[in-house]
Amino acid sequence: MITSAEIEGIVLDLLKADPWQLVVPAKVYAELNRRAKCSGCVPNVVDIIVRVTENYHAQQAHPPAELITLQSGLEKLKRQRIGERRERRSTGHRAA
Repeated sequence: MITSAEIEGIVLDLLKADPWQLVVPAKVYAELNRRAKCSGCVPNVVDIIVRVTENYHAQQAHPPAELITLQSGLEKLKRQRIGERRERRSTGHRAA
């Protein structure tokens, strides 16, 4: 019999190893060296995985000031590239 505490521990260990990996019931059962014989418990395992993952990421969340939005990150890269030549062609180059 597998307890919810065991599942929570496994999920936390997996998240600590790689916080952005996709934790699925198969990984949990593999870590426990068990398998879901009738798959009746899989929905409960999924619920535990979702709850633990949400709590983990909420605890690890950075303050909003530290987050960089995709748009602002792209704007910064665009500003850095201004002035660089693309495809190694000069600005006066014209295609024949």
